[in-house]
Amino acid sequence: MLESLLVSTGIVALAEIGDKTQLLALVLAARFRKPWPIVAGIVVATLLNHFIAGVVGNWVAGFFTPAMLHAILAIAFLAVAAWTLIPDKLDEDEASRVRYRGAFITTLITFFIAEMGDKTQIATVMLAAQYDYLLMVVAGTTLGMLIANVPVVLAGNFAADRLPLTLIHRLAAAAFALLGLYAGYQALRLAGIW
Repeated sequence: MLESLLVSTGIVALAEIGDKTQLLALVLAARFRKPWPIVAGIVVATLLNHFIAGVVGNWVAGFFTPAMLHAILAIAFLAVAAWTLIPDKLDEDEASRVRYRGAFITTLITFFIAEMGDKTQIATVMLAAQYDYLLMVVAGTTLGMLIANVPVVLAGNFAADRLPLTLIHRLAAAAFALLGLYAGYQALRLAGIW
């Protein structure tokens, strides 16, 4: 149970560094200069988004044998490892969503939308499919988002400019790749091949 929390936290915290939602957190911090409503919006948006992703992951896991599920997870984790090496950029449409609705509501809406189809949401689906503890996975992925985004909100541009993003992206990619290799090993073991 603790493993699902810790792995989910670590994977998402690393994957989120330099992600578009982290860039969005920076834009929101610069726009509103009210860190706590922004942090609260991040928490609520992430909990909602990742809970939905986790439920999907648990649901999808029920359709496959354990060996097939691990084979699918292996491929998915390796694909996300490669995706993690591609830096995100905040596009004009997402930046323009920062309007005059108040820090909390704007953060809630923009974070929820920005997280749709994002690598951390996909990772949440995969982690929920891999682990039996949905709430621990969602708590871990949410904590990972907060570990990566709260310092950006609080410190603004200072922290974002000084982080070794290339190294962090490589570490996140390596973590996803290790999960992929482990899932591949489990698939082979469960299929009786290894």
